[in-house]
Amino acid sequence: MKGTIAQVRSYDRSVQLLFANQFTINLGFYMLMPYLAQHLSGTLGLAGWMVGLVLGVRNFSQQGMFLVGGTLADRFGYKPLIVAGCVLRTVGFATLGLVDSVAALIAASAATGFAGALFNPAVRAYLAADAGERRVEAFALFNVFYQAGILLGPLIGMLLTGVDFRVTCLVSAAIFGLLSVVQIRALPARRGDGPAGAGAGERGSVLAQWRGVIANRAFLLFSTAMIGSYVLSFQVYLALPLEVRRLGGDGEFGTVAVALLFAASGLTTILCQTRVTAWCKEHLEPGRALAWGLLIMGAAFIPLLAATAVPVPDEGIGLWLLAAVPPMLAALMLALGTMIAYPFEMDTIVRLSGDRLVATHYGLYNTICGIGITLGNLLTGAALDAARAAGMSALPWLALLGLGLACSASLYGLHRTGRLTRPAPEPQPAPAA
Repeated sequence: MKGTIAQVRSYDRSVQLLFANQFTINLGFYMLMPYLAQHLSGTLGLAGWMVGLVLGVRNFSQQGMFLVGGTLADRFGYKPLIVAGCVLRTVGFATLGLVDSVAALIAASAATGFAGALFNPAVRAYLAADAGERRVEAFALFNVFYQAGILLGPLIGMLLTGVDFRVTCLVSAAIFGLLSVVQIRALPARRGDGPAGAGAGERGSVLAQWRGVIANRAFLLFSTAMIGSYVLSFQVYLALPLEVRRLGGDGEFGTVAVALLFAASGLTTILCQTRVTAWCKEHLEPGRALAWGLLIMGAAFIPLLAATAVPVPDEGIGLWLLAAVPPMLAALMLALGTMIAYPFEMDTIVRLSGDRLVATHYGLYNTICGIGITLGNLLTGAALDAARAAGMSALPWLALLGLGLACSASLYGLHRTGRLTRPAPEPQPAPAA
């Protein structure tokens, strides 16, 4: 950890603040969101479809608006969008704890989602700009702070929700409110380079900029290939806990095993990310690192696949080991694959953008991957149900393994053809009228 702290201190103050920013964002978010569904269905007594609607609105307003948030960041600067997102989430989280009407809950949920769409692309574009040639290392540290917030948030949220969920909402809102003030006072103003330093009147229309980004074929191919990494890594929250509970039950053992699953994944990243990135940067080209990361993420499901060949004991330590060990190995391998790929993934987006409209590229990238996660989780859930109904427990693990192999091969192909290093072409100036 001393090495990690020394690395953090070696960056400019703005970059250090962005690290703390992301930790605090995830801390406030994850202390509330895991307990929101229970509050809506239990305390407020909403029907299941209403709970799904409130949560779905939040997800849609974030994933569907990333492109808008990134575009606004490129037009008006990164700091205003970061501050606006923090302020909006302050209002949204406070409202979630103070209202009980469905309309108000939907509005608050939409506000919290749109807040993420405002600050996520801006934070990443700001970090890429200020880290300069040390982008890869900066995004490795960024992931450490990101995972630390995810790890600590639910623990604090559990304690606060034990008192009252409204307390959780208000504390989370206070965290975002404090973060807003810190950003206003301490974060320097920063604007992306845009089209070769163009001024406000020279940037062209939003639609023209979007057409330029969408015309970046290498970027779109890369974005599509990377969908698999998000579908695979999300299984730590979907397929792996379901598998633990399928074998280990819903009692105390299942709860503890799932908690250890999350903790092991987060702690591994916090402790190992910077060393893994340093090794990869020294020994692998960025494209090869991405391909290896996806390959390892796909291979993470081999222990689960192998476990399907083992007879399931009726009870005892054998059943506990079968329920806990293969999912734990899968979670650790998914964490390793993500550690390898993530810093180079973030760096590749900047390179493929040609350092132009970086936040817009991040926004579109997040939208593409968000749609992919939704479809991937629907298909994964269907595969899990089909596997149980047909008695083919290996089916979902085979599908996820195949997804990892296919995405790894796609990334390697893009690397071999030079499409991961080719920046977007500069737009040609329009002829004078």
